[in-house]
Amino acid sequence: MEHNDNWVPRAGRKRKLESQDKGMLNFSLDELNEDLLERVLSWLPTSSFFRVASVCKRWKSVSDSASFKLACSEIPSREPWFFMVDPHLNQSTIFDSAERSWKKLNHPPLLQRSSNCDSMPVAASGGLVCFHNEACNFIICNPVTGSCRELPPVHPAQENEPLLAVAMNSQNNQSYKLVLVSGELPRLSCKVYNSNIGCWGEEILLRRKVDESQEFDLNDDNAVYFLSKAGNVVATDMQRSPSKQYSSVITVKDGEEIVYFLSSSGTIVSCNLTTKCFSEYPRLLPVFCEYSIDVVECKGEMLVIVLSEFFESSNLRIWRFDEGTRSWNQIVAMPPAMSHEFYGKKVDINCVGAGDQIFICLNSAEFFRYVLCDLRTNEWVELPMCLKNGEAIEFMSAFSFEPRIEASV
Repeated sequence: MEHNDNWVPRAGRKRKLESQDKGMLNFSLDELNEDLLERVLSWLPTSSFFRVASVCKRWKSVSDSASFKLACSEIPSREPWFFMVDPHLNQSTIFDSAERSWKKLNHPPLLQRSSNCDSMPVAASGGLVCFHNEACNFIICNPVTGSCRELPPVHPAQENEPLLAVAMNSQNNQSYKLVLVSGELPRLSCKVYNSNIGCWGEEILLRRKVDESQEFDLNDDNAVYFLSKAGNVVATDMQRSPSKQYSSVITVKDGEEIVYFLSSSGTIVSCNLTTKCFSEYPRLLPVFCEYSIDVVECKGEMLVIVLSEFFESSNLRIWRFDEGTRSWNQIVAMPPAMSHEFYGKKVDINCVGAGDQIFICLNSAEFFRYVLCDLRTNEWVELPMCLKNGEAIEFMSAFSFEPRIEASV
């Protein structure tokens, strides 16, 4: 047999490959130029932003640079965070849907001032959250970076009208609109703050639009029953948690901006800012029914969540309105084995949408739960409790936002 001097035993080749692999593992990010390093770090989860700055001086410099924020802005989307509402905490509590974990964020200095310490979140969009203080001023905040900005005061004439809804619409995390809907049905008006010009626009009067094909009575005086936060049955006027007092959602459809909110009688009001008109949707349930209801926005459309009781059982269902047939269609429902626990406990729901997900806070005098619903897969997951000093914290509601360090206030 001819001897091959070039032959290398398999074990030797394996050692050679292992040596090459180790060389690859010794590759350092420090060898990347500034542009490539920024692009690599921009793909990290937003929760890593706080750790990046403490790795080394170079990474700290990258995290503070404008070009790094630009690289982050090119990331198509990030998993939503849910900003939990609890006015008694001196920190912000976040649920990170990507890591399925709770996080604590320090309040920025502007919100720590005595005049703003009781500020409540009232709206969110993109990477920003809007707060409302006792002086009726609005503060826009990026919870990730802590940057804040107090908006100019609203014109006094607007302050005299009861505030019904606050909605926010962010465009590419570089500009945003804040919409206020005020008045009393049937006389409504709205005012819009545009960050591009840095001021409030003129008051817009909204006219009532009545569709003759609607099969419901706009002058229905029959009492409707809702659950209050205290667990009491309240007739006619729906009682909202202070954190959801101005809750509303905004969508853009065919170039038209539409704000949806719940009236005091429980009807869903649609305000078209483009055509300057509003209308009311037909009720989902007949009068004299006891239920809890909320409105959310998911992927550009308005959805309604209703928790009600029928035939000695409790059910939670999500509905979509069909404009063609002027009727509500159920799209998903919580599994009966999961919702039956709520029967007879006078549970109230406060919900928020984010993409295909809906975050639901369920509260009663007896217990509280947090549930995440995936509309695409119809998966319902009960979330772990947030603990402080070993005790579970109860939150009444949440606001969803996309954690973006580049979101500008």
